[in-house]
Amino acid sequence: MKFTESFIINLIQEQYGLDVSCKILNGYDELNFLLTDSFDKKYIFKIATEEHNPYFLDAQVQMVKLLAKSPMAEKFQHYLTNESQQEIGQITIEGFSYYYRLLSFLEGDFWVNQKHKSPALALNLGRFLGEMDALLKDFKHPAANRYYEWDVKNALDARKNLACIQSHENRRLVAYFLLQFETEVSPNISSLRTATIHNDANDYNVLVNGDSVSGLIDFGDMVHTSLINNLAIACTYAMLDTENPLEVAAEIVKGYHQKMPLTAQELSLLYYLIAGRLCISLCQSAYNYSKDSTNEHHFITEKPAWKLLHQLIRINPLKAHNEFRLACGFSPVIHPEDNHETILKERQQYIGKNLSISYAKKVKIDKGALQYLYDDQGNTFLDCVNNVSHVGHCHPTVVKAMQKQIATLNTNTRYLNTNIIDYAKKLTATLPKELTVCYFTNSGSEANDLAIRMSRHFTKQKDVIVLDHAYHGTSTTAIEMSPYKFDGKGGFGKMSYIHKAQNPDMYRGEYKYGDSKAGEKYAKDVDRIITALETESKKPAAFICETLLGVGGQIALPPNYLKEVYAKVREAGGICIADEVQVGFGRVGTKFWGFELQDVVPDIVVLGKPMGNGHPLAAVVTTQEIADAFNNGMEYFNTFGGNPVSMATGLAVLNVIEEEELQQNALEVGNYLVQRLAELKPKYDIIGDVRGNGLFVGVELVRDRITLEPAVPEIDHIVEKMKDRGFFISTDGPLYNVLKIKPPIIFSKENADEFVDNLDAVFGGF
Repeated sequence: MKFTESFIINLIQEQYGLDVSCKILNGYDELNFLLTDSFDKKYIFKIATEEHNPYFLDAQVQMVKLLAKSPMAEKFQHYLTNESQQEIGQITIEGFSYYYRLLSFLEGDFWVNQKHKSPALALNLGRFLGEMDALLKDFKHPAANRYYEWDVKNALDARKNLACIQSHENRRLVAYFLLQFETEVSPNISSLRTATIHNDANDYNVLVNGDSVSGLIDFGDMVHTSLINNLAIACTYAMLDTENPLEVAAEIVKGYHQKMPLTAQELSLLYYLIAGRLCISLCQSAYNYSKDSTNEHHFITEKPAWKLLHQLIRINPLKAHNEFRLACGFSPVIHPEDNHETILKERQQYIGKNLSISYAKKVKIDKGALQYLYDDQGNTFLDCVNNVSHVGHCHPTVVKAMQKQIATLNTNTRYLNTNIIDYAKKLTATLPKELTVCYFTNSGSEANDLAIRMSRHFTKQKDVIVLDHAYHGTSTTAIEMSPYKFDGKGGFGKMSYIHKAQNPDMYRGEYKYGDSKAGEKYAKDVDRIITALETESKKPAAFICETLLGVGGQIALPPNYLKEVYAKVREAGGICIADEVQVGFGRVGTKFWGFELQDVVPDIVVLGKPMGNGHPLAAVVTTQEIADAFNNGMEYFNTFGGNPVSMATGLAVLNVIEEEELQQNALEVGNYLVQRLAELKPKYDIIGDVRGNGLFVGVELVRDRITLEPAVPEIDHIVEKMKDRGFFISTDGPLYNVLKIKPPIIFSKENADEFVDNLDAVFGGF
């Protein structure tokens, strides 16, 4: 170390004529020393390497000198001049230049050390910053016009360090907020007010005395940028380690506005700017970790910053915007359900009336955020049911893949394009070796329709075996093989060529849990159908069933059920179709596909819903033999099926599942969720059964555990109560008495705990 304490003592005596003692302090990127003279007067001495532009050091000096002439002078350090009457001195050691400065010492305790931070203190911080920014609004120095990675407007550049974040969940969270920054902030930066700002009012730079801010130190991050960034940074660090971070930020905003009025546009972006600053900090910490940094200042706020970012995604951005506006005396942007009646009326006028809407009290969703949904009233909901958003709403990797491809090319499959090949290779690599040929469609309904068409062509038969209560989609063919629809209200009844096999429900059905042969026993019902067909000189074209039953009641099939059924159907000449639309792509945890739980290989697999994470994408994957037979001279063409954007989207989803180890997450979190739910069963008689695989979970509610009378309408009240608490779930099953729990597979154990704890409270209220 060149700059020992004795070296500094001699330098200070030589350059400033002061006799001092010296203590080395930690610093982020400069050397810092605490000096004390014989009268116990303290000073701060700073040394910068030649990597620090002396012209920029002069900018800091000039800004502080301006503040020293203001009514706020006592709240900032002052520069002392050396023997040459300069605020910045230069020294050369071993051919390297160093720049030094001596500053007065500010009394006060750091913000970070305050165990109790009152609303009055937050308000005072806002006033302090607003007053300072008002004083500096006309300050200019060419050196402040620099590129700086800690400038919030450059938040998107933090993406280069995203890969350094080891936690899949945390990396995804940062990437999400950077995506939102790109969408919400970047287009507006050029229209924001600019100024040269302090840029680092963090919890180690703000000094506090009681409920007042007594000072602000360290102007080393100053930069000319958007004025609002100064407030955003202060809010960010003041929100750390607080239980109600939005309340803290609103008080700071209120105080700032009193001294430096904010614009409506600035307030609309503040939430995203706060998130942007957090992302810069966390990406930088991760990068420093990757370089084995031992500087504790590189990681000093990392833990509370992660906590705050996880808190932030639970705050509806509209709520934050509304609170900031109210703090400044602006009109609110949230108006309780002011337009719901209009929307409902217009929906009734222009949209088919049999398109249902969830919940008695309707919800208008404006934005998705991974496993969360935000409504127009400022509420945040944990999404426990939308399995279509398989890897999370607006997953940044999927969104960016879609954006890039749609900005490049989107056309049909009549032209050569590698996207369709790349995706087909990646998809079939997850399937058994027998399943090699893909046909791409736009929905699971369309895919099921195609699968039946292919089976009928291959077998030259028409009859199809389905499970009772099954649902396979909305096309004419899919409705015909969906007892859930054709036996239901408004249904047209069963067609003669459709045959219902017994629903293998081990809770409510004929053969129960504990019967080791339940699978084989339920499978025998398929013999009944095949025999009946034989008496009419017919054979089945296909047997189709979901590999875990969705509408049928969130039911996992009994062991060996599909193995037995597939053998019977194939012996009779039929095709075995696995409907994976609800449960595929790693959701069941132990396996990538639901049929793998049954140790079978289907002849055709139908995929949909989660395949494009909300983008309309589905597929039929089959054997070469069936595909060759289907190639009979009639072209198969689908205008949108297999288009480059869909293929890029599907590939991104598969990559995310693999890279973020989401199948393992579904297994671990799913097992934990089922365990937590099972623990509720002894407490509440209304819980008849808890079942599921991975993050495909059902809770069947009954009024009586002996008679199994369904708990309806009780279940509907529970769903509504959970919605009021911020959790979206739904109902399913033939009797509509099963809680359907199929969240995005990024669901965490913390999410599971929140959900079950609130469900516990709701059950307790009955």
